[in-house]
Amino acid sequence: MAGCSSTRHVPQGEYLLDKATITIEDAPEVQAKSLQNYLRQVPNHKVLGFAKLQLGVYNMSGQDSTKWYNRWARRLGEAPVIYDDALTVQSARQLRQAMINRGYSNVTIDIDTTVNEAKRKTTVNYRVKPGTPQVLRNIKYTIADTALRRIVFDDSASITLKSGGLFDRNTLDAERTRLASLMRNNGYYTFAKEYITFYADTAAGSREVDLEMVLRAPQPAIQGDTTEVTRHRRYIIRNVYINTEADAPQSMPLDTIMSRGYHIIYGPSRYLRPSILDEKCYLSSGQVYSASNVDRTYEALAQLGILKYVNITFSTAGNLPDGDELLDAHIMLSRTKTQSIMLELEGTNSEGDLGVGAGLTYQHRNLAKHSELLTVKVRGSYESLSGNLEGLINNRYTEVGAEVGITFPKFEAPILKKRYRQRVKASTEFNFTFNHQERPEYTRIIAGAGMKYKWHNRMNTRRRTLDLIDINFVYLPKSTIDFINTIAPTNPLLRYSYEDHFIMRMGYTFYKTNRPPLFNTSARNNITQANIYTFRMQAEMAGNLLYLISTATGMRRHDGAYKIFGIQYAQYLKGSAGYTYNHYFNSRNSISLHAEAGIAFPYGNSSMVPFEKRFYAGGANGVRGWGVRTLGPGRYDSRNSVTDFINQCGDISLFMSMEYRAKLFWVLEGALFIDAGNIWTIRDYETQPGGVFKVNNFYKEIALGYGAGLRFDFTYFLLRLDLGFKAHNPAANQERWPLVHPSWKRDATFHFSVGYPF
Repeated sequence: MAGCSSTRHVPQGEYLLDKATITIEDAPEVQAKSLQNYLRQVPNHKVLGFAKLQLGVYNMSGQDSTKWYNRWARRLGEAPVIYDDALTVQSARQLRQAMINRGYSNVTIDIDTTVNEAKRKTTVNYRVKPGTPQVLRNIKYTIADTALRRIVFDDSASITLKSGGLFDRNTLDAERTRLASLMRNNGYYTFAKEYITFYADTAAGSREVDLEMVLRAPQPAIQGDTTEVTRHRRYIIRNVYINTEADAPQSMPLDTIMSRGYHIIYGPSRYLRPSILDEKCYLSSGQVYSASNVDRTYEALAQLGILKYVNITFSTAGNLPDGDELLDAHIMLSRTKTQSIMLELEGTNSEGDLGVGAGLTYQHRNLAKHSELLTVKVRGSYESLSGNLEGLINNRYTEVGAEVGITFPKFEAPILKKRYRQRVKASTEFNFTFNHQERPEYTRIIAGAGMKYKWHNRMNTRRRTLDLIDINFVYLPKSTIDFINTIAPTNPLLRYSYEDHFIMRMGYTFYKTNRPPLFNTSARNNITQANIYTFRMQAEMAGNLLYLISTATGMRRHDGAYKIFGIQYAQYLKGSAGYTYNHYFNSRNSISLHAEAGIAFPYGNSSMVPFEKRFYAGGANGVRGWGVRTLGPGRYDSRNSVTDFINQCGDISLFMSMEYRAKLFWVLEGALFIDAGNIWTIRDYETQPGGVFKVNNFYKEIALGYGAGLRFDFTYFLLRLDLGFKAHNPAANQERWPLVHPSWKRDATFHFSVGYPF
């Protein structure tokens, strides 16, 4: 126990920095945690606010650094933070400057240091006395160039400087950046924020500031030139050159063609047609330079899978009579490999029955010279059977499957103009699947087809998918006598997967987040406060077109329903939405709140929503006190997870969760969570007693769970282990409050999965 002391590796005469706090007096608008980044020395990290776990791991090491165990413990742990007077003074200086930058004058920082000689620990408290805050009284704009002045005030709604606001240096710098971006989007290619200067006039003893923003004219191009320059030059694009062979060897013969206003430089292959380049380029001759159009061109060209990289540069090309300058745009493209192929082989031995399987995947990234991506997957397998095959219809296992997908990097629809396709910026996907299976007991065909549109912005923070049509077809043309009925008593879900069904649906998905790309552990280490949200919404409907055709053509009903190919098709509406909010207290501690709800409604040709389209509860991404599909619906009393599996699904879903996450050490993260939710049916089905949703009773049927988990964050993927326990169980004839009367065997559920639960 003595070896586990937190000061084990603190040298004699030194002190462990045990705590460093910031107290701000009379400035409620400034949060102390927002100033933590300015401290030059912070204590060792605490888990759950009290346990210095990483320091404890480090202290498990001995002094002999030649031993592997000592090196390993120190690498996983965190060395003790030794109190340093000089760093404390620097921290106080940084805090004072930060408060001055926020608009406070006469800032003083008092340092209170408490030393515990017995424990060899030191605590430091920085008491920040902000003084009187300075506020803006008058704001004056001095802009000699009338064209630039007009641009600034045409966008006056976006001006962040307001009379009565704090004299915040950070706000001033953000305003300079905003105005520089505004100018560059209005033709001023060479404009930079350094042309914008602020002058503050503060009277002695007054807290009010008169601010003047000066937008300076550019300096003469030649040093010593006394020629007066009164305005910034606006830039107009003269020519756009698209070089499709940017990394070609010098010996390659190149040819330049003129197409739709673009100078396109081709090699012998001419691997991209002018029409796709025209659609993906937002720069054109005679256009006023705009930095946003450059970004849009980068984003659009990045959709072309045949391209390896894109680079856009500009060169000056002379002056116009009115004083504007000309620019030539140079778009440099480099292509990747056009085709790829992958072959998979496998062999099997099942109790002496030998089998073989093969799979072939082929990709073409430029099928018709518009950067279309063609993916073809073919797979086949065969296994011979021995023994008594009497009464069976086949003497082998065979399976042949194929999947064909084509992705077009543009919005494929008839009679669409270029301007609309550029605004939409969608890709179009077609897919076809077919699988033929022969087994001793049956022959089954599974087929599908679909067409969808996909949109996403450059940062991938907004994504939309429109499934224009999605068809799923399962057909069992042959089977042994009573095959379906023999599997029903043991596994109803398995029975359903072999029954004929036909679904033709249309769906829409919307996703939005403010999470930056590659937002991982390393990125979180660089932030002190962040509020990250994610919103996802899905809606779909099925069977409406088929129902319209059935009624319009006078089709006869069979067994009370319309059928196609002898199979009853599904008709339903379904919608769901979920919201997740993550608040980061600091780089190592966060809390995540999540809520989602959904509803599915069968009508017309269906009395029940298809099994795979219904909601389920429990599992690694649900109420984690229950296993997957073992909760609900409502008060449904499940006793057998195998036979009840098919019944534990519903038409209404409600789920909420709160999870605290903490970085431990190495790649380990810990979590504590509370989950709540359940599913219900819209109608009172005989096979799901107690499952129907009732407004005056559903809140009593919400299940509660709690637990703890470990995560292994390897930056690019995350493995998750969660141990959940039941707290409130709504199921009839079962223990209602396991939290009060716990049982490990009955109430504990272990989950292993990849990624966060939400």
